Amino acid sequence: METIVEKQSPNMKVLKPHTSSKTICTRCIYDSNIPYITFDETGVCNYCLQYDELNQLYPTGDQGMAYLKSLAEQIKKEQKNKKYDVVVGVSGGTDSSYMMYLAKEVLGLRVLAAHFDNTWNSKIAVENIQCVTEKLGIDLYTHVVDNDEYNDIFHSFLKASVPDIDTPSDLALATVHYMASKKFGIKYIFEGHSFRTEGISPHGWFYMDAKYIQSVQQKFGSKRLKTLPSLWITHWLKWIIFDKIKKIRPLYYLDYNKEQVKTFLSETYGWQYYGGHHMENRTAYFTNNYWLPKKFGYDLRYCEFSALVRSGQWTREQALEEIKKDKPFDANILLEIHKRLGISENEFIQLMAAPNKSYRDYKTYKKTFEKLRWFFYILVKANLVPLSFYLKYTKTYNE
Repeated sequence: METIVEKQSPNMKVLKPHTSSKTICTRCIYDSNIPYITFDETGVCNYCLQYDELNQLYPTGDQGMAYLKSLAEQIKKEQKNKKYDVVVGVSGGTDSSYMMYLAKEVLGLRVLAAHFDNTWNSKIAVENIQCVTEKLGIDLYTHVVDNDEYNDIFHSFLKASVPDIDTPSDLALATVHYMASKKFGIKYIFEGHSFRTEGISPHGWFYMDAKYIQSVQQKFGSKRLKTLPSLWITHWLKWIIFDKIKKIRPLYYLDYNKEQVKTFLSETYGWQYYGGHHMENRTAYFTNNYWLPKKFGYDLRYCEFSALVRSGQWTREQALEEIKKDKPFDANILLEIHKRLGISENEFIQLMAAPNKSYRDYKTYKKTFEKLRWFFYILVKANLVPLSFYLKYTKTYNE
């Protein structure tokens, strides 16, 4: 990685989030309802320009594969006296399942899979993790949170009336990666994310840090955080600075086509498709397919579809047609939410109708991240912190 660029055209017009008139990017399908969006003189949004910068930073094809193979050789040398070379975070989804194959079969690394179980996994996700790890001969490290504790935390985030109610799971998974790395002396973590197929969600839609989770739980919860892995900033900095644990996103260096990968995983490992992005876990399913669109008007498909357009896997016209379709939702998920969290129908209606809030209404590390922006820039250059974290969490926004 050579440089980090955050350019905007001098002729860009800045539009405030959620304006009444809607302008649509001439390249992707982002519109003026996306937070902090800007358009240049040709109508192209700043998120497309950010994609172009990332595309330059992370080359694919022969150059990308050459980098990954060189990295793999470096990892093997550093880990030669250890049992494992790399930790791969797994969820049972497409990207993490393929990441195990890539790490072991293509790059020849000794893989330890790491999984966080929030007790809401779908049956398909559990089976996918089992079949892929077994057929690849990969050991699995799993941290299971206490069921009652997690249900209480999830209920707390519903009461907090924020969009990012799945933050406790997302951050716990990241923490488990570091826990597994520290336990087995592993210096590298592979994450299965691709900005070319998923995009990077705009600031204002989602936020996560350990102080945020603690703040929400202290205000609305009835249980202490005992078994939920928490990525406290002191622990995190120790892991990345003193233990020098690095997070790598290999899919950034590949011409990654998710539809082709689904077919490959199914035919090779008996992997099963679970119905859509983030649908392998039921709290994520509820969050993305019900809570976000119905309460906040957020549709994550805008991120995914726009990324596919920018990467040339979809046409813009195809994305505009697909976004018109209703998001699928299994009503049984609502019944499970009511039952497991002990929420009556009336309480659920009140939760949905409560005034919308965000991470800004609770204690977080955000100001700390902003003050340490220069420091995190150095960590990004050293491949110790993902560039996406730097771009989204350390920048100061005029709220």
